[in-house]
Amino acid sequence: MRSYCQRVATEKKAAHRTETYWGRPVPGFGDPQARVLVIGLAPAAHGANRTGRVFTGDGPLGSGDFLMRAMHAHGFASIPTSQRPDDGLVLSDAFITAAVRCAPPDNKPTPTEITACHAHLVEEAAALQRVRVLVGLGRIAFDAAWRLLADRGVVIRPRPPFGHNAVYEVAGYTVIASYHPSRQNTNTGKLTPAMMDEVFAGARDALRQ
Repeated sequence: MRSYCQRVATEKKAAHRTETYWGRPVPGFGDPQARVLVIGLAPAAHGANRTGRVFTGDGPLGSGDFLMRAMHAHGFASIPTSQRPDDGLVLSDAFITAAVRCAPPDNKPTPTEITACHAHLVEEAAALQRVRVLVGLGRIAFDAAWRLLADRGVVIRPRPPFGHNAVYEVAGYTVIASYHPSRQNTNTGKLTPAMMDEVFAGARDALRQ
C-alpha cells in the first residue's frame, strides 16, 4: 500500500501532472474539541493522496464535496466543498479521519492493512477528549468505529449490523452508520444527498441529547 501511494504520487494523473503529490500517510483534520468523529475508508489516490487532507481534491461533486455539503448544512463545516487544503474549510465540533491512512490499490485495503493502520486511529482519537458521536462512512469505517470503542472497553456482542443511517446508543456514545460517499454510490443513487443529510441531522440531534 505504501509503495502504491508513492508510485501514484510519482506517476500522477494527467490533470495534476504539474502538482506535487503528498504521497504519504494522510492524517485526520478538524476541530480538536470535536464531539463528532467521522471515519472514512482511505485516502483517494488522486484526492487526499495528492492534497494531504482527507476527503479533499477528488474533483467537483466528488466524495469530499458530497460529504461537506451535508456537514455544512448542519453546522459542522464552514463551506460546502472540499477542494484544496488552502480553501478555507474549517470544521466545527467535528473531526474527519480514515480507517486506513494510505491510498490502497483499487481502493480496497486488505485486512492486514486495516489492522496495521488501526493504531493510528486509536492515537488520533485519544487526543479528542470530547467525542460522543462516531459516524462510520462505509462498512470498514463502521467496523473501525466499533474496534475503537472496544479499545475503550465498550464491547457489544454480536456487533450491531451495518445499514445506512443505522443508529446505535451505547455507553454514552452514538454510533451512526452511513454508506460511503464514493462516486460508485453517489452516481448510482445508492447514496443520495438527502440520505447523507439525514446522517448529519442525526449526529446533530444526538449532540442535543
